[in-house]
This record gives sequence, C-alpha cells and structure tokens, in this order.
Amino acid sequence: MCGIIGYIGYDNAKNVLIKGLKSLEYRGYDSAGIAVLKNNKCEITKCKGRVSALEEKVKNIEATAGIGHTRWATHGKVSDENSHPHKFGKVTLMQKGITDNYEALRDSLLTGSLKNIKTVKRQ
Repeated sequence: MCGIIGYIGYDNAKNVLIKGLKSLEYRGYDSAGIAVLKNNKCEITKCKGRVSALEEKVKNIEATAGIGHTRWATHGKVSDENSHPHKFGKVTLMQKGITDNYEALRDSLLTGSLKNIKTVKRQ
C-alpha cells in the first residue's frame, strides 16, 4: 500500500520525510522517493527497495519543504524509473492509487484538450 507524507517548515525536510516514510514501512512497499524544493527548484531522489536505501542517497540534501512517497507496484515493474515522485517539465507529482482513466488523460494532454475527460467510477 502506498503512503504519502509532506512537510513545510524550518527543519530539514529530508529528515522529516525519511522519518515519516519509515513509519509507513509496516504497510509494505517496493520503492520510495522524495521531492524537495531547493533554491526554487524541485529536486527528486527515488529508488527501488527500502527507505534505508533512499536515506543513503539523500544524506546531503538540505531543504525546508518536500513530499515523500512509498510505492507498492500494482502497474509497471519495480524500478527506480517507476518509483515516485515523477517529474515532467515543471510538474512534479506522486499519487496514491490507480488512475483508471489514464488513457483519456494521456490523450487529452497530448492533444492539448482536457475538456472531454471522462471519469471512471470504481465499483
């Protein structure tokens, strides 16, 4: 099961996010990542495996705002690339759950029209 944590404050966000992600470990996951705002730029670090592996990768990061995510792969293989967060241009995101209408979203984004997206209701 995925988990998401966010932090904005005076302390180092990385430490708060890692501690929060570790508290979610009991839920099960296959990858983890964080995005922090540093010098008005979003910096992403993510990896497959345990939060301890992520913790090692982010040990030198200093920032006061960020988000963290643990992922349980329901779609796509377990990999660094599929780990959250994702970044495309100026947009950084992570999600919890499955996007059932991803094809409609993708097609609408590619054509530049978000007007005709249909919502799929889960049963």
